[in-house]
Amino acid sequence: MSRSTESKATSLRRRHLTGKPGPTNKESEYLEVIYYLSARNEPVIAARLAKWMGVQPPTVTHIVKQLEEKELIRRDNKNEISFTPEGFQLAEAMVRRHRILERFLVDIMQIPWEHIHDEAVRLEHALSPLMEARISELVGESKTCPHGNPIPGNSDFFPGDVRLDQAPSDRYFIVQRIVEEAEEDSNLIRYIQTNGLVPGARFLVSDNSTFGVTLACENKSISISSEIAAFIWGDLD
Repeated sequence: MSRSTESKATSLRRRHLTGKPGPTNKESEYLEVIYYLSARNEPVIAARLAKWMGVQPPTVTHIVKQLEEKELIRRDNKNEISFTPEGFQLAEAMVRRHRILERFLVDIMQIPWEHIHDEAVRLEHALSPLMEARISELVGESKTCPHGNPIPGNSDFFPGDVRLDQAPSDRYFIVQRIVEEAEEDSNLIRYIQTNGLVPGARFLVSDNSTFGVTLACENKSISISSEIAAFIWGDLD
């Protein structure tokens, strides 16, 4: 190795060692969840993160502290979590990558709906800028992921502002998006897709009560729990 090459390598190692460390894969997952909750204007607190991630509060406290130390989030006097500018930029880029990958997995690879979230999580941490750019080209100017949620940079508009469990009876409901919590449960996503509760589908809300929601479409009816209906957002027609 020449002296100039050795000097350059030493400089790169020094820069790597002295630079601020980026988030781990687990921390990145928390940043994504914080982004999803923030985008829905919901208070982001440790209890909500623990419920979403399916972990105990001490685990959340530990991760949140690490994200604070890396200056990616901050907490106010109510312990509500918000992004720093750097944290938001990083989280938005990760969400864009995730949703583009889901689009690619469905449109190009023809992977079934129930598998795309987990596969995108596996791939997104190892996706190089070159591969991300190529995948973006392949999916074109798609505005949303397959579940209807907007791809940052392609669209910032959240379609559908009515939650199905709150839709009035005797009105038509057009499905626009499935919120991210549902993606964590592959069986639930399979159930939603099997019953045709996908973006663009139109149903008559024939009954909506504390026991659940009954939908009518093409001489058939579908009954789902209020808990599942809360994951589905759309418009009244």
